[in-house]
Amino acid sequence: MKTYCLSRTSHPAHWTRLVLLLALSGCAATGPLPGGGMVTSAAPVAANGDGYKWLNRLTWGASPSAVDANANKGFDAYLTQQLHPPAARLPEAVNTQIQAMTISQRPMVVLVQELEQRNKDANALTDDEAKKAAQQSYQQELNRLGREAATRHILRDLYSPNQVQEQMTWFWLNHFSVFQYKSNIRPMLADYEDSAIRPRALGKFRDLLKAVAFHPVMLRYLDNEQNASGRINENFARELMELHTLGVGSGYSQRDVQELARVLTGVGVNLQPNNPNLKPDLQGYYVRRGLFEFNPARHDFGPKQLLGQPLHAKGLAEVDEALDRLARQPATATFISRKLAQYWLADEPPRALVERMGQTFQRTDGDIAETLKTMFTAPEFGQGAGRKFKDPMRYVISAVRMAYDDKVILNAGPILNWLNRMGEPLYGRQTPDGYPLNEAAWASPGQMATRFEIAKAIGTGNAGLFRSEGPQPVERAAFPQLSNALYYQSIARTLSPGTRKALDQAASPQEWNTFLLSSPEMMTR
Repeated sequence: MKTYCLSRTSHPAHWTRLVLLLALSGCAATGPLPGGGMVTSAAPVAANGDGYKWLNRLTWGASPSAVDANANKGFDAYLTQQLHPPAARLPEAVNTQIQAMTISQRPMVVLVQELEQRNKDANALTDDEAKKAAQQSYQQELNRLGREAATRHILRDLYSPNQVQEQMTWFWLNHFSVFQYKSNIRPMLADYEDSAIRPRALGKFRDLLKAVAFHPVMLRYLDNEQNASGRINENFARELMELHTLGVGSGYSQRDVQELARVLTGVGVNLQPNNPNLKPDLQGYYVRRGLFEFNPARHDFGPKQLLGQPLHAKGLAEVDEALDRLARQPATATFISRKLAQYWLADEPPRALVERMGQTFQRTDGDIAETLKTMFTAPEFGQGAGRKFKDPMRYVISAVRMAYDDKVILNAGPILNWLNRMGEPLYGRQTPDGYPLNEAAWASPGQMATRFEIAKAIGTGNAGLFRSEGPQPVERAAFPQLSNALYYQSIARTLSPGTRKALDQAASPQEWNTFLLSSPEMMTR
């Protein structure tokens, strides 16, 4: 059992009652499953008869409208729809916000090339003050485009009916993590998420791997555009094996990293509108797709071995062959399956479940949806409710969904700021390993104090989510009504006696909302 302790905040009245809440309700049940995490028999999650419970686990967080919309659907039907979703139908107010964004109106290639020229023009200025102003303006535009990508991601998480797809989009963005402040990748982030990851988030892993490996965001972030025959850069090759596919300790060698780096020579980024001049014998190998470029003049065409077997293809086809081999390794099946189970179920997922998921992964040639289905329908998953601690992203999105249901926010800025404060901003992990998925990374006293402040901002309606930015802001009244039918019919039954007693002592509706959103039960799913 773990008790989450908070340091004193600047809200003494709320602090007194919150301490009482935490003391009375003890802790959220976030420890390992009985028997060291191994569950040998249990009814599937569908059998609990409570749509709130399984919706709360399969979505970013249950909301009244989601529970109502799926009241008669049942777990199996909902799961099938989520694993094989149609095109998402977002609310009109959400579509309007997204379509107004530059990332929706301008193709990535045009946008990046225009900004590249703008940067060159700024650097060419001879007046120091003018140069400084132009460079600052350029950086501000990069920041604005990165913020647009993050805002669009938040809107989809909150309002898309394809909740598993949206969560898996975040999962893969974290698995194939990039840092937005590396070079000029901010204008490319929206395309990276929308063209490489989201369409393949529930598809075949090898297709997802290739889309990521050939995207200019990843190639620039991990320096592969600097990788050329005679000037080998191993960064991308190492992370492909260690973080993206096989995992640490899976048996590959430093020689394999070196060979994969040779395979990846010539795979890079070309921001110029024109293609390079090549010798006639190399022109047939040249590939250009948008900003992606395979330049055979920079490629090592020598013979190579990977994981003990020779590679037979040439040019970019050799890269395809190597990625196929990595994607289909048993070690990759195990590594990906365990990480999926850690994200959805437990910090230390049951070994038997991971093995079954790995078997499905291999049998279906890396079908992500089928691998997830093996987990979601497993008895171990059925007994895992309330045991997985929420990382900052899940905590914030679930709290906003619960508090405001389908009322569309006008400003994602507060949410982005909260994620920054809690150390998990979108595209903000500097190292390529992605954010940790375990409780220990996010359950510190400082983290919990910040969550209480966020709960207060949401619960009082003072967060600024419904006030637009700009010179003529629009504001809509929106007070969260958490004491609703969903609470009395479903949520209340999941609360400990101590939490309910503390809620009874709330001095106002705002304080009641704050206590519910900061309760131990709201920290898990």
